[in-house]
Amino acid sequence: MTAAVFSRTRNGSALPLAKVPVVPFDSFRGALLGELAEGRRLVAFFAAPEPGAAAALWAVLADDGPGTLGVARTVLEDDGFPSLTPAAPQAHLFEREMAEQLGLRPQGHPWLKPVRYRPSWRPGHDAWGRSEGEPILPAVGDFFRVEGHEVHEVAVGPVHAGVIEPGHFRFQCHGERVFHLEIALGFQHRGVEESLLGGPHRQTTARIETLAGDTTIGHATAWAQAVEALSARSAPPRAQAMRGIALELERLANHAGDLGALAGDVGFLPTASFCGRLRGDFLNMTALLCGNRFGRGLVRPGGTLVDLDEALAAELGRRLEETMKDLRGAAELLFGAATVLARFEATGRVDPATAESLGLVGPAARACGIDQDVRRDHPTGIYRFTHVPVMTAHDGDVNARAFVRWLEAQRSYDFVKAQLASLPKGSIRAGEKPIRPEHVAVSLVEGWRGEVCHVAVTDAEGRFARYKVVDPSFHNWMGLAMALRNEEISDFPLCNKSFNLSYCGHDL
Repeated sequence: MTAAVFSRTRNGSALPLAKVPVVPFDSFRGALLGELAEGRRLVAFFAAPEPGAAAALWAVLADDGPGTLGVARTVLEDDGFPSLTPAAPQAHLFEREMAEQLGLRPQGHPWLKPVRYRPSWRPGHDAWGRSEGEPILPAVGDFFRVEGHEVHEVAVGPVHAGVIEPGHFRFQCHGERVFHLEIALGFQHRGVEESLLGGPHRQTTARIETLAGDTTIGHATAWAQAVEALSARSAPPRAQAMRGIALELERLANHAGDLGALAGDVGFLPTASFCGRLRGDFLNMTALLCGNRFGRGLVRPGGTLVDLDEALAAELGRRLEETMKDLRGAAELLFGAATVLARFEATGRVDPATAESLGLVGPAARACGIDQDVRRDHPTGIYRFTHVPVMTAHDGDVNARAFVRWLEAQRSYDFVKAQLASLPKGSIRAGEKPIRPEHVAVSLVEGWRGEVCHVAVTDAEGRFARYKVVDPSFHNWMGLAMALRNEEISDFPLCNKSFNLSYCGHDL
C-alpha cells in the first residue's frame, strides 16, 4: 500500500493516531483510487467532526492476499470535495452517508441522496439545501425514472404483507421486465453510531448486540475485538473457541432459515417446513450455550461471560449431530428437485465484474466466484489456528447464493464439532485494562451475511471520538438492485430472499 498515505495494520490491532498522518486531500484521493484500482477493497470510508475544519475523512482498505489493512485520513477545510464514486463505485453509499451525517458535498456524485433520512450531525450544514429544522421523511425525495412508451412504475412497501422490517422498493418496468430497481431504506434508523460517541458506557453493550439482532454474535465479536485492541489485551483461548462456536451456530441458524425461505418462495414445501424448524433448533443450541437464542450476554471485551462444561458440550454436540442430519436431508431434497432448479438457475444473476465493482461481501460475493472470507484472509481469535475452507460458486444467481449457503453450513458444522471435541482449558475472561487514548482500531468478523467492520477512534481521554459500523448489508443492497435488472418483477421476492439483507443493520 502507498506508505506515505496508508498506515499498515492488521485485523484486531490498534494504531496510535500519530502513526496515521493527516495528508492533503489530493494525495488521499489519488492514493485511495490507486489502491482500489490495484484490487484492494474499501472496507470503511467515513467522516468525523474535526475542530476548525469541515470534517476529517477516514478510509480503511483491505489487502486480502497478505492479510493487511491500510488506514488513511485527511482533513477537509470546506464542505465540498471531488467525489470518488465515478471512478470507484464502492464509495457511492459511503459518500451519501457523509453528506447525510455531516453535510459534506461529494461533487460529481452521480446520485446524491440521503441514506437514512436523518438530520445532519452539524446543525446548519445540509448537503441538500434544507432550511434549518426542515425534516427529511423516509421515502420522500427524487427517484430515478425511466421514460418511454408503456414504461410504468411499481412501488412496494415500506409496509409489507409479512411480519418483516420496512423498506421501500421502486421498480421501473416495461411489462413484467424490470429496467431498474431503486431501494429506499432508513425506516429502522436509530442513530446508533452517534449514540456510541463518548463510550464505552453502560448502554454500549445493549446497542452493539441489537445493531442487527440476527447478527448479534458477529457484531458483538467485532466490538469486543476493537475494545481489546484499544486496551492491549486478548481473550483467553477457551473464550476465543467459544466465540467461534457461537459465530458458526449463528451462521448455521441463518443459512438453514434462508434455505427454507427460498424453498417457500418457489412453493417447495418439504424443505420449507423442515428448515423452519431446523433454524429454531440451531437457535436453541445458542440458547443452551449462553441462555439467549440470539447470543446476547455471551461475548464481552476480554472473553465471554459464560462457560461451557463437559456435560453441556456433550449435549450441544448431540443436538448438532441430529439437527445437521435433518438439514442434510432437507438440502438434498431442495437441490435434487428439477422444479426448484428451474426457478433458481439463471435467476437474479450478478456478474463477477459488477460484484467486485460494488464491493459485495459474504455469500453474495462468493456466489459470484469472489474468493474472499475474513476468517481466512484476516483471521483473529480461534480462526488463527483453525482453517475454515472458503466455499464459492460462479454463476452469481439465486441457485449459487443458495448453494454457497449449504456448503458453508457444512463447513460450520465441521468447525463446531471439532471445537466441542477439543475446547482449550483455562479461564474465559482476561483482566480489565484501560482503553488507550488517541488510537484507532479496526475489527473485522466474517458474519453469516459477510464482512462486519467496526472502526473505533479514541480521544485524549480514551473515549470513542468516532465509532463506525459497516454491516455487510451496507455493501450488498445495491447488489440486489443489480440482480433485478432485466428480470421479471415476479422474481423479486426470490431474489430478495437470496440476498436476505438486513434493514436495521443498514439503517443503524
